Amino acid sequence: MVYGTFAEIGAGQEVARWFFRVGGAAGTVAKSMSAYDMNFSDAIYGHAERYVSRARVLTMLDHEYELLIERLKEKRGSETTFFAFANTVVAKSYHGNNECHGWMGIRFQLRPQSEPNDIILHVRMMDKDNLAQQEALGTVGVNLIYGAFYLSSDPEGVLESLLDDLSNDRIEVDMIKFSGPDFERIDNRLMSLHLVKLKLTEAAMFAANKEVLQPSEILYHKSILVERGSFRPVTRLNLEMLSSARKQFLADLNTPNADVVEILEMTTSNVLSTGAVEASDFLARADLICDLGKTVLVSDFTQFHKLAAYLFRYTKEKVGIVVGIPLLKEILDEKYYTDLEGGIVESFGRLFRKNLKLYVYPTKDAATGDMLTAESLILPQQVKYLYQHLVFNNHVGSVPCVDLDLTAFSSRDVSKLISNGDPKWETMVVSTVAQMIKERELFGYKKS
Repeated sequence: MVYGTFAEIGAGQEVARWFFRVGGAAGTVAKSMSAYDMNFSDAIYGHAERYVSRARVLTMLDHEYELLIERLKEKRGSETTFFAFANTVVAKSYHGNNECHGWMGIRFQLRPQSEPNDIILHVRMMDKDNLAQQEALGTVGVNLIYGAFYLSSDPEGVLESLLDDLSNDRIEVDMIKFSGPDFERIDNRLMSLHLVKLKLTEAAMFAANKEVLQPSEILYHKSILVERGSFRPVTRLNLEMLSSARKQFLADLNTPNADVVEILEMTTSNVLSTGAVEASDFLARADLICDLGKTVLVSDFTQFHKLAAYLFRYTKEKVGIVVGIPLLKEILDEKYYTDLEGGIVESFGRLFRKNLKLYVYPTKDAATGDMLTAESLILPQQVKYLYQHLVFNNHVGSVPCVDLDLTAFSSRDVSKLISNGDPKWETMVVSTVAQMIKERELFGYKKS
């Protein structure tokens, strides 16, 4: 028998209502409560710095589950699987200019008297009116509870079921974490990747300690420097590009000790197809990046203006994007903007309309051997003057080159050298990365 508690704060008071509506709630609901008033919420769960936060929903689950076990374990624990469901949500306000989002989670047993598991997630609500947002949230909550008890052996199935009877233009799930004895083998970074793959969100993040993140937890009001790549593997060139751009970024901020979040971003086109091989390959890249102390972003943003819009959702501070000359040429290629009515001009209008700059790392000109910079780049006539406008207004600028010879080799080239057994690859990565590749036999490396 499944039996538990519902605790809902703020606008998220719809999940328990679904259970009462369908009938038979007495066999499932031990208690349902709503602490809409902050003073009541504080009296029950303690004071919170942020009421709609991961910390708050975990405090709620701690309190409600412990209370449930304390009161009912002795009487019915031998035949009952207990659960506590909680959410804390802010929906559209009267003025309608606030971020509409919430945290929800469930702590549950899969067998009587077993240790509990947790599934915690963060949602963003996109409906235009308050009532529709609440209804959508109620549906997600019911789906989460169903998935916890009936799909827990298939974590991807839990993700797929979250938007049953909904669509991803109404609800976004941008973070999920599984924990507990029945989820010990789950790598939550893979779950983050699946969120993007299933289009439950456009991007997912995790920290250097491999903990999954909700973006506002790390990006809120921070200056951000991001580098896009395949990072298979992360190379000396990748790291030197980021380091060189950081120095210029801090100079532009005029704040030498600014708190800058450095992100290495991989797009789904770089990491996704099908099968377990791609999953292990993704984790290999992610492990190397995390072991270097960097934050990972995996996204579905094929165009940079979408990445910019995503980052500026969480900060008003300066954003820098680190690119090499080859990627800069792609950004300036009009064929990538045929889906926009205004073409490349519209894309650049979106990309540079806020406090954003492209930091361009020079490369060696294949024909002459000379250094090719953002300022010396020769472009087709149709984009030449648009680009000059961006350079003149400091939206695009070069950063110092540390080792020009490294620019002749991409991550893809290094990966081929590794799989071919060519020892030259070791000169193109830092020593810690080389050691990890050898120890773990990554990217086709064979110890023999």
